[in-house]
Amino acid sequence: MTFNDNARVGGNSARRRGGTVAAVGGGAIGLGGIAVLLISLFTGTDLTGLLGDGGGQAGPQSGGEAIANCDTGSDANRSDDCRLAAASLNIDQFWQQRLEGYREPQLIIVDGATSTSCGTASNATGPFYCPPDETVYVDPTFFALLREQYDTTAGPLAQLYVLAHEYGHHVQQLTGVFDQYPRDGSGPASNGVRTELQADCFAGAWVAAAEEQVDEAGTPYLQTPTAQQISDALGAAAAVGDDHIQEEAGRPITPESWTHGSSEQRQRWFDEGRAGGVNACDTLTIPATSL
Repeated sequence: MTFNDNARVGGNSARRRGGTVAAVGGGAIGLGGIAVLLISLFTGTDLTGLLGDGGGQAGPQSGGEAIANCDTGSDANRSDDCRLAAASLNIDQFWQQRLEGYREPQLIIVDGATSTSCGTASNATGPFYCPPDETVYVDPTFFALLREQYDTTAGPLAQLYVLAHEYGHHVQQLTGVFDQYPRDGSGPASNGVRTELQADCFAGAWVAAAEEQVDEAGTPYLQTPTAQQISDALGAAAAVGDDHIQEEAGRPITPESWTHGSSEQRQRWFDEGRAGGVNACDTLTIPATSL
């Protein structure tokens, strides 16, 4: 997704934090490692320990530095860090218009690794939302890992789809979804799958309206996404389907173990959001056969 070059994005509150290099599976990512990375991609759970990097530290760090050289849409088009920071302005505005009492989450751009209340945030865990912190953590080098090690381009809209998905989890936190539908099981109709598919749907709803959000001067932040960019985002959704992850890891496809949904479901609910907006995203109460 392309920012308008003259859009003003310097008012974002994203911060950079970290500095400790996190090892990923002893420095190499094999099929087992990449499966853990992708399972972690859209979850609020730190799976770093599965990769042997020592697990998380106790409690979140505070503070952080502003994202440098991130003032215009042109800056956002050149840098993954700035793209994510700039998009946070757009996504916050989208939800402020749709959810009464919405409060902005903190966005932390992770440099190497940093501690959170949910464990260590790094490129080994992938982007995730930590409910106790009300914070989204993203290490942009994770997208480079996906491009290099996995069959996905992880282009601009795919990156922003990931970010919008995590903001969708923040909305679920604010609206009590996590309390009402605890993620305490697995399977194709589990609460985990339902909440992940809803976050995918929320991301699709944001993509459909993203060009409507404007900066303080009335300049739209983003241009209309191209067909190729939409295809790239759908490719990212397919890459993190439970069935695809199991297949790539050389394991049998076992729906009873799913926590995030199949590739087909993730793509379909992204498209449901694009077509019907936020009101189309009721994945929590519909029959299992409709998921």
